Amino acid sequence: MGQGVAVNDSGLAMIAVHAHPDDESSKGGATMAKYAADGVRVVVATFTGGERGDVLNPNLKGDPAVEGDLPALRRREMAAAARVLGVEQEFLGFVDSGFPEGDTPPPPPPGSFAATDPAVAALPLVAMIRRVRPQVLTTYDPSGGYPHPDHVHTHRVSMAALEIAADPAAHPELGPPHRVAKVYYDQALSLERAEALHRAMVARGLESPYGEWLKAPRRRQARPGAVTTRVPVAEFFQIRDAALRAHASQVDPDGWFFKVPRDLEREVWPHEDFELASSTVPVAEPETDLFAGLR
Repeated sequence: MGQGVAVNDSGLAMIAVHAHPDDESSKGGATMAKYAADGVRVVVATFTGGERGDVLNPNLKGDPAVEGDLPALRRREMAAAARVLGVEQEFLGFVDSGFPEGDTPPPPPPGSFAATDPAVAALPLVAMIRRVRPQVLTTYDPSGGYPHPDHVHTHRVSMAALEIAADPAAHPELGPPHRVAKVYYDQALSLERAEALHRAMVARGLESPYGEWLKAPRRRQARPGAVTTRVPVAEFFQIRDAALRAHASQVDPDGWFFKVPRDLEREVWPHEDFELASSTVPVAEPETDLFAGLR
């Protein structure tokens, strides 16, 4: 399960929009694996190649084979993660903006994704939407989940692309218009989830990886109550974890993400969370299926 691209025999499709390679595995990875296994066509749209990222796995720092050409390595890692999840994936061709540092962060570098006009940056995604013709699209909320400029811009560009893709008069060269029926914001970084897992770890007498995280407001997706849709995916946590480990340059296999015992996670938080941003079909909240009302 989860190896290779699943056969799309459901007539359903979804696009998951992300800023960098590895975002897809840590934010909604189990949900994508579930739908791919169910015969849904799942396509990951990755805006940048993560070119300005660093080697974050301490076991690989200083390795010339890793640091010598990190952008190429990250593309290979992305391909491996897509195979694990059973999804398709395409890079949309923009350059990572990097994370700005300092009390007054500098503007994004010229030519980077976050410095690109949303109406221009949207066009590759418009072409994908019109070609794949998904019923569902997932992206980030206005906060980006956390304040990386590429994450915030991913929201802006996704919203622009959805509007352009549905407009028959806009860019006919990119294909016939298509309106996505349901748009969701990924809420993987919800405060409620972090607090629930933290409490459960402490109750077991375990050191929680969320203790410091909860003290750092910029890391939070501080929109409590935003979740409308919880997709049960506990059986796909193992696939999600394997996909994340495929991004070996970015993920410490002994790091905080893997500190929560999976039996505890399945008991306390056996789902991935989304916020319904718009829908052309009637909905009844709370939902447990991104395709509710569309099947």
